[in-house]
Amino acid sequence: MLSTNFWVPMVLGAADAVAADGALSRGTPTEWMYTNVVGLLMLVGLIVFSYTTKAGIIARATTKEAVRQPVFLLCMALAIVILLVNTILPFYSLGEDVKMLKDCSLATILISGLLIAVWTASTSVADEIEGKTAMTLLSKPITRRQFVLGKYIGILQAVLWYMLPLVIVFLGCIYYKVAYDAKESSKDLPELAQRIAEVTQVIPGLVLLFMEIAVLSGISVAISTRVPMVVNLTTCFAIFVVGHLAGILVRVGETRLEFVRFMSKLIATAMPGLDVFNISAAVATGDLVPPIYLGYAAIYCGCYCTATVLLAFILFEDRDLA
Repeated sequence: MLSTNFWVPMVLGAADAVAADGALSRGTPTEWMYTNVVGLLMLVGLIVFSYTTKAGIIARATTKEAVRQPVFLLCMALAIVILLVNTILPFYSLGEDVKMLKDCSLATILISGLLIAVWTASTSVADEIEGKTAMTLLSKPITRRQFVLGKYIGILQAVLWYMLPLVIVFLGCIYYKVAYDAKESSKDLPELAQRIAEVTQVIPGLVLLFMEIAVLSGISVAISTRVPMVVNLTTCFAIFVVGHLAGILVRVGETRLEFVRFMSKLIATAMPGLDVFNISAAVATGDLVPPIYLGYAAIYCGCYCTATVLLAFILFEDRDLA
């Protein structure tokens, strides 16, 4: 896999370099225009892939299957309820309730999105292999690689459909919370521009959040080619925890024994550096994540997702389906 020792300092260093100049910390309009264009092209590419390739047919079927699952709608409803409760819930944070709302709501969307991704990977890959459905599908002119790639893209599409209503509710809650807190504190109602600025600040965080889910979805698909759902859920949860601690393990290991230093670097090399996708610091300081940070994070995400899909190809290539 990709070493955290190399990628995390690069991404964080890029953000620090841009943030050194306050005028550049939010990115120029041209940079944001290019970022939006790239995002739009990726979305168009996803649509073209889904409707013009054999793997795309599997992807669309996987997405439809995931959306129809009761767990999908249950998690979405529960997440929306939590987002709404967070909006009116007093955090007793001395005037920082909006930041607490952003932090808690981002965590809610992340955890529920990961649950949907891992659950879909288990039901659409592991269960089909165990139930011999995959063997029937592969008897048609579809290769194993097309099967795995289609399943992975289908999971990402399901996550996009899952996040869409949550993001709309989340942004609406922030827009309402800014005025609600001002009214509760007997302050003047904030201007429209201020409320929009608070909403805009979390949009890059939502993009990074989806990147993190994409990385763990790739890992989940690779694991699902070999093990059942329970093992997949447990393993992905462990990787999620360790991935957020990888950078800390490296820094702590530098001052310890040689064995501790070796193990910390080994874990950081094997595990994804998920802390790259965490914007808690930006939310706490009220800063907007710059486009260059999103670019480096996207490169890291793309490389790691490619590595996990290739690993899934290898694991599934000689899997006995009979």
